[in-house]
Amino acid sequence: MAKTLFDIKNDLVTIGAALAAAKQEKLVKASEPEAKMEDIKALETKETGLQARFDILQKEHDSMEAQQRASLQTKEPTFNVDPKNQIQSAKAALIRATVKGHDVSPDVKAALGDKNSTGGEKILPSTMTTELLHEPFVKNPLREISTFTSVRNLEIPKIEFQLDDDDFIDDTELAKELKATGDVVSFSRYKFKVFAPVSETILAATDTNLVQTVDGALQSGLAAKEKKVAYAKTPKPGEEHMSFYQKNGAVSVIKEVAGTTLFKAIKSAIADLPEDFRENAKITMRYADYMDIIEDLANGNATLYQAQPEQVLGKPVEFCDLAENPVVGDYRYSHFNYDPEIIYDRDKNVRTGIWDFVLTAWIDHQIKLKSAFRIAKKS
Repeated sequence: MAKTLFDIKNDLVTIGAALAAAKQEKLVKASEPEAKMEDIKALETKETGLQARFDILQKEHDSMEAQQRASLQTKEPTFNVDPKNQIQSAKAALIRATVKGHDVSPDVKAALGDKNSTGGEKILPSTMTTELLHEPFVKNPLREISTFTSVRNLEIPKIEFQLDDDDFIDDTELAKELKATGDVVSFSRYKFKVFAPVSETILAATDTNLVQTVDGALQSGLAAKEKKVAYAKTPKPGEEHMSFYQKNGAVSVIKEVAGTTLFKAIKSAIADLPEDFRENAKITMRYADYMDIIEDLANGNATLYQAQPEQVLGKPVEFCDLAENPVVGDYRYSHFNYDPEIIYDRDKNVRTGIWDFVLTAWIDHQIKLKSAFRIAKKS
């Protein structure tokens, strides 16, 4: 199998370390008065051989690197006139350069809306960040109903409006919550990484195939993280507040409403919501649970299977396999916020030889008002 530039870089490190060790060993041996000359000459021969191997690898490395740099300089500025194709070509150039360990040209960064001119951290350009955060490849049901932003150090009020003669929050569950937790939500930063495997075959593919492969993997990772933190039964330490199923000891922080059947529990949960939240309420639940409800209600009548979930349960439904217990509420008060500066880098899987395009992001999910939600449980 032909050696790549990355292989040669690794070989240079290995041979270079062996050469340095051989030189040191020769000097130590030569400084010993009782050392035999044939031992010293053997070490000199070993050093000479390693030096020759190192020089061959270095020459090949410099040649291959020059060829790749010339190739990149030829490809990167050459974009299609169509803005969409121009951006796609720029994204492909950024991915290839990152995985190959090369600098990304200013033309590519400019095409992607990069505003990081410091030359420091690798900040994902604004075009790619926007598409990853707002145009998910994998469907995350919460994307349809929750609030999503990308603002650093975001702070927002829990109640979006108030009237001077309104008693909406007087002597209610909401009033108690605001008194206990305050009326402002502050978002923090919780780091996670997404890895998009990139093989030599994918790197050599068309811009379209390369970008679709990497974007699909990264967007899938973001969607999976969002759902995982929102429906975690056992959240990671520090991430407890992100889950609808968060507990205070053994007690659920979000009010649970029980029913003899899951259908009745969902109906009761909707009815239990304050009117202002009930008007905009939606349901997230597992599709398997919904089909069980239909089977129980239909009682052999096939007509009910054709009805829309909203017609059956009374509120719009989004299906999510992680929603072990249906969550009913006004999802405007479920708010995801990303730090706008998403960092990209590369990493090599030494077991497979596949390179990863790595995305490091910071996320927080705040349930701005717990009283805007109910959890339906079968008693």
